[in-house]
Amino acid sequence: MTRGREVLDLPVWSRASGPSHGPHCRDAMAHLDSEVKEERLREDLKFYFMNPCEKFRARQQIPWKLGLQILKIVMVTSQYHRLGNLSLGTLGYGEKEDNRVGLKVCKQHYKKGTMFPSNETLNIDSDIEIDCIHLGLQALSNNPQDWKNSSFFKLEFYRLLQIEISFQLKGIDPQTIYSRELPDCYVFQNMITFDNKAHSGKIKIYFNSDANIEECKDLNISGSIQRNTQYVLVFDAFVIVICLASLILCTRSIVLALRLRKRFLNFFLEKYKRHVCNTDQWEFVNGWYVLVIISDLMTIVGSILKMEIKAKNLTNYDLCSILLGTSTLLVWVGVIRYLGYFQAYNVLILTMQASLPKVLRFCACAGMIYLGYTFCGWIVLGPYHNKFEKLNTVAECLFSLVNGDDMYATFAHIQQKSLLVWLFSRLYLYSFISLFIYMILSLFIALITDSYDTIKKYQKNGFPATDLQEFLKECSSKEKCQQESSAFLPRICCLRRNGSDDHLILVN
Repeated sequence: MTRGREVLDLPVWSRASGPSHGPHCRDAMAHLDSEVKEERLREDLKFYFMNPCEKFRARQQIPWKLGLQILKIVMVTSQYHRLGNLSLGTLGYGEKEDNRVGLKVCKQHYKKGTMFPSNETLNIDSDIEIDCIHLGLQALSNNPQDWKNSSFFKLEFYRLLQIEISFQLKGIDPQTIYSRELPDCYVFQNMITFDNKAHSGKIKIYFNSDANIEECKDLNISGSIQRNTQYVLVFDAFVIVICLASLILCTRSIVLALRLRKRFLNFFLEKYKRHVCNTDQWEFVNGWYVLVIISDLMTIVGSILKMEIKAKNLTNYDLCSILLGTSTLLVWVGVIRYLGYFQAYNVLILTMQASLPKVLRFCACAGMIYLGYTFCGWIVLGPYHNKFEKLNTVAECLFSLVNGDDMYATFAHIQQKSLLVWLFSRLYLYSFISLFIYMILSLFIALITDSYDTIKKYQKNGFPATDLQEFLKECSSKEKCQQESSAFLPRICCLRRNGSDDHLILVN
């Protein structure tokens, strides 16, 4: 007798030695073992689907993931501060690859040819030639007529394909002095392109500028200037550590959830001889954890790029800002998960979850109609309207029309050179606007409204129970479980193996 328990040296059935007390004892022990496994699985499932507060009350488990997400909101949002804040004081021409300062002008044209529109005569050599000329600072400072009268600038537009004007500018960013840092020196590679490849009478103009950071030379700054770059790098490194911890915790939760899912599927198939429905299986895949993992990965990569930019090793502001901006969005969206534990704030999440499958199927069907109108408008109206020249602009124009924007301008800018095309444009636009605004958009809203009404009704009358929920409802209290287990084998609690001997432990 030890602490209210009595240990009896009773031989028990084992797989190695075979039965020792007959089939009745074996069946009772097997049933007890099954009941213990079932109750342990039920407890693990209940704990998995608890919110952080319930987990803390049940097992005193500190909600580390919740704390990390709140900390990430503050740090990731503040990290984006001043990322793209760039202003330059003075600018000057810089040396190009050939150590020459000024403008470099290149033109692409067909090798040779003649054209006489009056008698419809054309003779063109399709080989392309590239001619370049350099205009130094001295030539640019002189009278423009001195270099404009050059034969290089006598253009034959029927042969001309493209003109590129490239130049380099250098500048110093003095605003970093205010933040107690040394100034940054930038080099800008600029190019202006005149595109005449279409020969449509309209020359398109493009401007492209790439910035690079270079080490400043001969800096002479008086006063107390301290570099605080190391403090910013330490902050970014701390953000990376926080995101790595969040990434590890969420990945661990997903792995444990998949293991628990496998246990439940095997138990359900063994006991009830049927498979669990897909809805219950997806309950174990927490989409919020996937969202957090994606956000953490983007934050880690964006923070590394930001550190490289701060250290003057990279200038890829676009990729860095996209990663950090998107991760900030996902971090804030991820907080909705914790608000969803309260019924008053859970309507939005439940409505989105319920309506998402139906909305995706509806958008797939509506998207086919939308693509049909997009290709039709591009093929027919492209030569007559600048909004229909490219597929992406056609899609953007139609999306604006669905939302009621820029309707009059779209109708009015159709060129009336062809009466047939003009009539087609009216039929095309009226049918698209009527179909999408009055029918498709209304059905889209109706799907969401129907899901919202269903969720409100379920919150009032109760949600329909799934197999998983029915399983969790069984043996909801310990007393009920103990009563059911005692009906099979009175007073026997568990089987303990002590060394090489088997003992049945009885509770007084």
